[in-house]
Amino acid sequence: MAKADYYDQLGVDRSANAAELKSAYRKLAKKYHPDVNPGDAAAEQKFKDISEAYEVLKDDQSRAAYDQFGHAAFEQGGGPGGMGGGFGGQGGMGGGFGDIGDIFEEFFGGSGRAAGRGGQRRARRGDDLRTEVNISLQEAYDGTERQVNVARAAACQSCNGSGAKPGSQPSICPTCQGHGKVRAQQGFFTIERPCHSCQGSGQIIAEPCGDCRGGGQTREARNLSVAIPAGVEDGTRIRLSGEGNAGANGVAYGDLYVFVNIAPHGILRRDGADLFCAMPVPFDIAVRGGAVNVPLMAGKTVKLTIPAGAHSGQQFRLRGKGMPVLRARKFGDLYVQIEVETPTGLTREQKKRFEAFADSLDTGNYPEVSTFQDRAKKADAKR
Repeated sequence: MAKADYYDQLGVDRSANAAELKSAYRKLAKKYHPDVNPGDAAAEQKFKDISEAYEVLKDDQSRAAYDQFGHAAFEQGGGPGGMGGGFGGQGGMGGGFGDIGDIFEEFFGGSGRAAGRGGQRRARRGDDLRTEVNISLQEAYDGTERQVNVARAAACQSCNGSGAKPGSQPSICPTCQGHGKVRAQQGFFTIERPCHSCQGSGQIIAEPCGDCRGGGQTREARNLSVAIPAGVEDGTRIRLSGEGNAGANGVAYGDLYVFVNIAPHGILRRDGADLFCAMPVPFDIAVRGGAVNVPLMAGKTVKLTIPAGAHSGQQFRLRGKGMPVLRARKFGDLYVQIEVETPTGLTREQKKRFEAFADSLDTGNYPEVSTFQDRAKKADAKR
């Protein structure tokens, strides 16, 4: 099957400039990176394809060769001439995958780059882990504590994460000189691959540790207590430093991120530190005025005075009756929007009394109705 066009792989026109190429690659790399799609072979292949396409098109010289000769420019012996250079890239494409490494580092906190430029392979810190906890709005108001169970990769206790048998030490890989990668020239294209001798680790372990079999890591279960502060919001991320996976060769652990999910409240709705409550009010209180009890947290209430003549949709603000502000000694506000409830199920006697009451009213008792009717008359007169 014919190899897909590099421009089509990145979804750009052949006239795309360097910034457009990089933007397209960044978007696709973030979507298809193996760290984001673990175990997805199709995504992994897509990621390899777009990385190959970007590596060619980002360099002016290799892009010109591709535009002229297509994929044939990078087949063994294809295209005019050849480009010298080995691992160091002398006379070749220079930095190789430097730009891609920069993008990985931005997306994944450094997990995409394992080796320093021109130096030996740098063992990276362990991968970060994530988990979730579910709490109620009341617990978010008060602050609470949760226990989380996490399975993680831990440094082997026997070899301190080196992978070598106690009493011995790993040696630098003679093939890649500790870089973990080797480069090979293929036409105009310099290809960088994990070192086949050390499988990309940069080290050779002659005597593997018996407990971890040279891997340097074992699995362990952790039970951790997570303090959730008062005022935490839905989706808040709490970082537990050093509670992620162990890094390679015994270097620092990654972090554990705990995401907080807050269940909806039956009556109150939250927006930041403010609370909102839509509350029905009896018709007679709206007419005469009076006091109602507004629900708060933990079964508590606060008294709200409703003025005479209140109407549906009218909103009242109760200062300091909202949620606590995270890590601050203040509270948001509670907004109460009233909905006037019309009485139903009236008895015959109640209806007679209400009719008598209604007959005693005139247009002056319904200012909004009168205003609406006047506006309707004026609008009709303009026709």
